Amino acid sequence: MKLNSIKSFVIVLCAAVVMSGCSSMNNTAKGSMIGAAGGAALGLLVGHLAGNKAIGTAVGTAVGAGAGAIIGNRMDKAAAAAAEIENATVETITDANNLTAVKVTFNSGVLFETNKAELNKAVQEDLTQFAKVLKTYNDADVAIFGHTDITGTDAINNPLSVNRAKAVANYLMSEGVATSQIKSVEGYGSKQPVASNTTAEGRQQNRRVEIYLYASQAMIEAANNGTLK
Repeated sequence: MKLNSIKSFVIVLCAAVVMSGCSSMNNTAKGSMIGAAGGAALGLLVGHLAGNKAIGTAVGTAVGAGAGAIIGNRMDKAAAAAAEIENATVETITDANNLTAVKVTFNSGVLFETNKAELNKAVQEDLTQFAKVLKTYNDADVAIFGHTDITGTDAINNPLSVNRAKAVANYLMSEGVATSQIKSVEGYGSKQPVASNTTAEGRQQNRRVEIYLYASQAMIEAANNGTLK
């Protein structure tokens, strides 16, 4: 993808925001965490360039500033818990309702063998820990997306990305995460890169499974009622 000078400037600017927001939050505990301001900037940038759809479904319930802050605090706690997981990269982003959400990314090279959709035994403990996070924050809805790099054809990449997302979802449910909490399990093949496919490093970043936690209707209502902690 070619970027004109204006878009290039935006990328540099957003990257600067990300780096400034990350300075004290990278490598939190065992995992990696991007700060709220930086994560939001990165999420918007990736969404603009890669066509990512907004996470979550817009709800009719109005969310006051106080309720939004309460939800943000709860999501920050969920992000901090997820950042304890060794192979997880954690960001805070903004969902379709302009509320704080959490994005957790696992590199597919860690989760799976090349062109396979069976989870590596070595990484299952990471997903077991992540399942505990989801069960603790079970009032957050979950979406799981699989992605590949551009290597290979759509006939290979599209089903592979779906099957990998399903493998992660099935494992989380086997660890006690409620089926009703997982609202979406999808694969996008190579259609939503987050880095250049022209380098090995970029292709590695593009091979990933993303898991999103975002405020459910019940969480929003509890925040509005003052009962969310």
